[in-house]
Amino acid sequence: MKVLMFGWEYPPHVFGGLATANFGITQGLHAQGDVDITLCLPHPFGDEDRSACKFVAMNSVPIAWREVNHDYVQQRVGNIMNPDDYFRYRDHIYADFNYMNVNDLGCMDFAGGYPSNLHDEINNYSIIAGVVARSEEFDIIHAHDWLTFPAGIHAKRVSGKPLCIHVHATDFDRSRGKVNPTVYAIEKDGMDNADCIMCVSELTRQTVINQYHQDPRKCFAMHNAVYPLKQEWQDIPRPDHKDKEKVVTFLGRLTMQKGPEYFVEAANMVLHRTRNVRFCMAGSGDMMDQMIYLAAERGIADRFHFPGFMRGKQVYECLKDSDVYVMPSVSEPFGISPLEAMQCGTPTIISKQSGCGEILTNCIKVDYWDIHALADAIYSICHNESLFDYLSEEGRKEVDLITWEKVGARIKDLYLKTLGWK
Repeated sequence: MKVLMFGWEYPPHVFGGLATANFGITQGLHAQGDVDITLCLPHPFGDEDRSACKFVAMNSVPIAWREVNHDYVQQRVGNIMNPDDYFRYRDHIYADFNYMNVNDLGCMDFAGGYPSNLHDEINNYSIIAGVVARSEEFDIIHAHDWLTFPAGIHAKRVSGKPLCIHVHATDFDRSRGKVNPTVYAIEKDGMDNADCIMCVSELTRQTVINQYHQDPRKCFAMHNAVYPLKQEWQDIPRPDHKDKEKVVTFLGRLTMQKGPEYFVEAANMVLHRTRNVRFCMAGSGDMMDQMIYLAAERGIADRFHFPGFMRGKQVYECLKDSDVYVMPSVSEPFGISPLEAMQCGTPTIISKQSGCGEILTNCIKVDYWDIHALADAIYSICHNESLFDYLSEEGRKEVDLITWEKVGARIKDLYLKTLGWK
């Protein structure tokens, strides 16, 4: 089976949770043994793990004819894409795009990540998808999140092949209901044109059905997973905080979706009962300054740390150094970070409004707005060694069974049903 997949980011260049999920899904599908993936990315860097799929650098796909020799193309794009693919794609340019801002290879540049002209980049990406879809052989299309839905739709119209879309989040989750009409329109258009909709949780599936008016028969919950820790991260020691200061961590975007203010308010309540706890709020976002001011207003700034955005090994060092991990999200379609914390043996508290709670048992769940329950849970884990040990050990065991290979098998099964091969 051959899959044409449209993604937006991929490790080690992580701008959000989409990169981690995209990596896990491609690895899980590759593990099935008979799934060949061609993954399109707007701006790959050349240092990605390419063991699971063939990469297409969309910023190296020509949309305007240029007379260039092989050596020059090799010099320009050889680190991110096979130069032979450049010439193959050049033969499938389907319109005159010279009016667009193309470079000397006839290609469009992409910033990578989420720049201020994001909507322009989404449109450009979808135009290039037409060239790729005319050039590649594939059985089915898989598009990740609204950023790539227009590309998926274009590929479907060009090829006539079925389209699977993967909803990792909706604008209802990102905006607390204050939906951006442009984003909503892109999301709904993708869903309307999809033959199969994969949602990262039943919570998200219900949003897709009720808010985007989709047929429940084509909507499926497809929970995420977590990859085994790299050996270098397994070797990171867990400090012994017994009879010492405890560390409670929030790690994620500091945006209203993630509920950072509830973490600060719960921390304030805990610190009225004990001063033997430090709070770490790792991440960046538009609420960073607001959270710093809030901690100062509550008089707990001396117990709060804001280390900023973390990636890779830094994340696991932070998680292993923590006694409690908290994800108080207001609306979390899934949330992979609690699984990563539990992998590290860190007891975890999540909001009941989190999709990952549908598959997790050995963690504590509270309503995001119930700061009293959240403070009680934090205090209990920090001061009850038996509870800490139980959640640490059982949580690790539980998460070790939630693998991307199992997710890959379920996705392959959906592919087969969508294609009518099963």
